[in-house]
Amino acid sequence: MVTMKAAVVREQGGSFAIEQIQLEAPRETEVLVRILGVGMCHTDLVVRDQYFPTPLPAVLGHEGAGVVEQVGAGVTKVKPGDHVVLSYASCGVCANCQKGLYGYCPDLYGRNFSGGRPDGSSPCCDAHGQRVSAYFFAQSSFGEYALATERNVVKIPDDVPVEIMGPLGCGIQTGAGAVINALKPGAGTSIAIFGAGSVGLAAVMAAKVVGCTTIIAVDLNEGRLALARELGATHAINGREDAVAAIQAITGEGVQYSLECTGLPKVLRQAVDSLRLTGVCGIIGVAPLGTEVSLDINGLLFGRTVRGIIEGDSVPDVFIPQLVDLWKQGRFPFDRLIRKYPLSQIDAAAHASESGEVLKAVLIPEGAGA
Repeated sequence: MVTMKAAVVREQGGSFAIEQIQLEAPRETEVLVRILGVGMCHTDLVVRDQYFPTPLPAVLGHEGAGVVEQVGAGVTKVKPGDHVVLSYASCGVCANCQKGLYGYCPDLYGRNFSGGRPDGSSPCCDAHGQRVSAYFFAQSSFGEYALATERNVVKIPDDVPVEIMGPLGCGIQTGAGAVINALKPGAGTSIAIFGAGSVGLAAVMAAKVVGCTTIIAVDLNEGRLALARELGATHAINGREDAVAAIQAITGEGVQYSLECTGLPKVLRQAVDSLRLTGVCGIIGVAPLGTEVSLDINGLLFGRTVRGIIEGDSVPDVFIPQLVDLWKQGRFPFDRLIRKYPLSQIDAAAHASESGEVLKAVLIPEGAGA
């Protein structure tokens, strides 16, 4: 049992409070990680607000990175002292997992949002012995330690700053993977990316990496559009304009690929309408359960495709090291999106993230050090 400080949210839309909690020792296939940095993702905030009903109280956080402290008896993938990024959970045995389609595991929701292990237990309780949901994305990394599984820990080199690598486990992986793994645009192709937050900007950087020659960023924030240009966008469109008309003017017939990163139905409609014939639109923006969108059937009839993408279609053990290598080469500077906060200032980080002041907040537990 580990006694630690963690950020706990106790009510829908409530603030995060730093509390002392108890965390169990790792079971057979589990890994205890000392967290050195954890990204704040939009999904953490929508779960706080109960768009997805993870039971509260809960320790959230699902972009953790740190050092392995202890492993269960059956763990062979990592050992104490290894530097790791924590990613999402999947079962590993279903048909989709066997094909490497971990993001489409039928038990994805249960293993990432239920608040407990697959057997229903939680490894965490508060100072009064009351259960706290603490297996969010099989990590719950808004704390000094996280209990993960052998499947969702990814070993990274020890010569990179582990404290900023956590966002590779979800948000950055989602944006970059949507381009590199899912849409797979070839060199010389065109893409429009709707939403220039951290996920959308990861997609911009990935589009540059794969050789897209027309990379259009669409957002309402001029500062983010300027950064998109610095990171590889060839064109930037303020969403207050008619984005579809502007894209048609740039390309002549529409883009070959588009990516919707906002979760807003009206923006998804624009992303689809901006496609040329046979174009493909990927959806990665998160919306409240039950959100619907209206599309022109005849527009789709002419070969246009719309598809959802979870976690960038990535196999984390393969893709995260690739992103680390690209970062080391200077070709994927995701660190430019990051602002660090002490874990004790998690509410300030959440406010800055929601207001758009910060692209990617990374929380550093007190006393963390590699």
